[in-house]
Amino acid sequence: MDVRKFWESVLQQDAGAMRPYFHEDARVNWHNTNEQFTVEEFIRANCEYPGRWDGEVERVEVQGGLVITATRVWAAGGGPSYHVVSFIRTEGERIVSVDEYWGDDGAPPQWRTEKQIGRAIPTDRKGDGTV
Repeated sequence: MDVRKFWESVLQQDAGAMRPYFHEDARVNWHNTNEQFTVEEFIRANCEYPGRWDGEVERVEVQGGLVITATRVWAAGGGPSYHVVSFIRTEGERIVSVDEYWGDDGAPPQWRTEKQIGRAIPTDRKGDGTV
């Protein structure tokens, strides 16, 4: 399965392109909001979400039938952005389950800034956490 093409279809909100990636009985879990979706519910939630989206897959790890992606997603034309980590379980070339964890992008909390702990991640990293 070409996970980057899958993500492209998700970001383009293209139901017809998304559907063939899934096994008919697949489930998608959004743990941050404690929701589970059937394939059709996931496609509907994705395609009917207000506005247009764009993004880029920043990292892909494959371990047997498990594909893990870290993807940055943002509102096209400006607005909020997020990072999502997806654990995509496949059988053959089709998705049987997805477990996703979404987080808002933003500045560090004030308390860490005041304590002067942490620093910006270097922008010249290779995508695998190394510089």
